[in-house]
Amino acid sequence: MKNMIISLLGHFPWLKKFLKGVRNYVLPNSNVSTDYVALGNAEAGSEADRLRNAWQDEDLPLKQRDLVDQQLRRYRSGAAIDVFDVLLQALRELPELQPEVSLLEVGCSSGFYSEVLEISKLPIQYSGCDYSAAFIQLAREKYPLLDFSVADATQLDYQNDSFDIVVSGCCLLHIPEYVKGIEETARVARRFAIFHRTPIVWGQAEQWYRKKAYGVETVEIHFNETEFLNHLEKSGLELLTTYTLSEENQNTAKTIGRASRTYVCRKKDQ
Repeated sequence: MKNMIISLLGHFPWLKKFLKGVRNYVLPNSNVSTDYVALGNAEAGSEADRLRNAWQDEDLPLKQRDLVDQQLRRYRSGAAIDVFDVLLQALRELPELQPEVSLLEVGCSSGFYSEVLEISKLPIQYSGCDYSAAFIQLAREKYPLLDFSVADATQLDYQNDSFDIVVSGCCLLHIPEYVKGIEETARVARRFAIFHRTPIVWGQAEQWYRKKAYGVETVEIHFNETEFLNHLEKSGLELLTTYTLSEENQNTAKTIGRASRTYVCRKKDQ
């Protein structure tokens, strides 16, 4: 049914636009990302430099947390939240997962995935880091018993093999030096690395956008999937499983498209 709906909306873009408008009117907080503008090669670098610190905006944590708290309330009541469910499925299906394993979330925002883990009763020792001091301050207020640090995803302040699992939490898409972010995730992971909610394209080149997130301008990268997987392999990671959150074929031959995926990897030397 889901694929039928996606196909229908692909053939009738006016219907997709109308339904999106209805959703935004009924659920105004559901449309986090707006005002997408495609960036050419010449302007991508300059815009990335200009907006490098966008996610350090001090107004962002509370804006995001308002939406997150709504999702967490629904999740506690038994509702399905796909981005939560996919990560939990990925963790549960890791081979030979032992109780009380350590997990670092890179780009943890306010640390809300620690609460998702608590709701699911997975016995995982959670730590989080983010390059935004404002997000980390909110995380420490929300979860004072957990470990949070201010850290740059491209220069993590952890020793090699520090955590059993490292989750790159939907932050690479905002990092121009994302290859370094992949390498750092692999370096501090002892056994597994998970790249959650990764926007990718196939049959087309990597795409850069300027957009607004919660009203704040930032850059977003949609990775060419083949190139992204090559970066994972070069960083010493073996792809185990891929979970697809959403997918859109952009031609009838299905040779061009885009998706949001979660990639689960094992370090090759393990």
